[in-house]
Amino acid sequence: MDILVTCPPMLGCIDELRNIFEDKNISITCPKIVQTLPENELISIVPMHDGWIIGDDPATKSVFEAGKNGKLKAAIKWGVGVDNVDFQSAESLGIHIDNTPGAFGKEVGDIAMSYVTSLARSTFYIDRQIREGKWPKPCGNSLASKVVALVGFGDIGQQTAKRLLAADMKIIAYDPAIKKSAASMDVEFSNWPNRLNEADFIVLTCSLTSSNYHMLNDEVFKSLKTGVKIINVARGPLIDEQALVHALESGVVQSAALDVFEEEPLSMSSKLHSFKKCIFGSHNSSNTYEAVIRTSQIAIAKLFK
Repeated sequence: MDILVTCPPMLGCIDELRNIFEDKNISITCPKIVQTLPENELISIVPMHDGWIIGDDPATKSVFEAGKNGKLKAAIKWGVGVDNVDFQSAESLGIHIDNTPGAFGKEVGDIAMSYVTSLARSTFYIDRQIREGKWPKPCGNSLASKVVALVGFGDIGQQTAKRLLAADMKIIAYDPAIKKSAASMDVEFSNWPNRLNEADFIVLTCSLTSSNYHMLNDEVFKSLKTGVKIINVARGPLIDEQALVHALESGVVQSAALDVFEEEPLSMSSKLHSFKKCIFGSHNSSNTYEAVIRTSQIAIAKLFK
């Protein structure tokens, strides 16, 4: 059997996973990937494999149809987010499809909390200035009693909430799938976009759906408290980046920490680069050695069920 792996974090640790495949007498294909493979390349390569461990690639109907016409029998989406995978098409074609839910809650929660702290205290900015021979002392914000609008209250949202509560922050959570009775933490719930004007921070930890695309847009930004800070460790298209640029220019948004973007990698022509108080990641918030090995082992096991 031949397996295609297109998930960059898993590819980064592939040598430590080879024995699992070798024990099953399975060969693996490990293409060089920055973030994703384009659809046309997937259409040509996926059919040559019996299984596919998917990253954030466009796993579309066309790709699965090509795979079905070839050898593809099963595919696993590595990680939690599934917005890039057409599950319905895979299932209708008789291709076994699954993902690895609940894999990275603690790891992504750690990054979300680090972004909150970094934006509040400008630690990243101080570091940049020190490297230029300067000695800045920006006045930051205490976290205690600050209000966080936490969008998404699944595993990642709840792990983030634990860390925010440990810093004595107040949380207003938004998640239509979670009822108040389901949460044991000291968290208030509201319906989007009610009460957003109370937030000092907005933290996005939700999945991307057709209904929340560009949920942070010009209209919503206009309703926010001046100086709010935005953190996105979920999916880039949750934010209208052009609207975010306008909000940063006006000062409504003081700064943003973005691990994800509408187009990845972030283009050097993006106006976001001009905002020095922002932090940019590389869609890497789940990438720890322990989490990658654990999730890869789960993905491999599910592939051969």
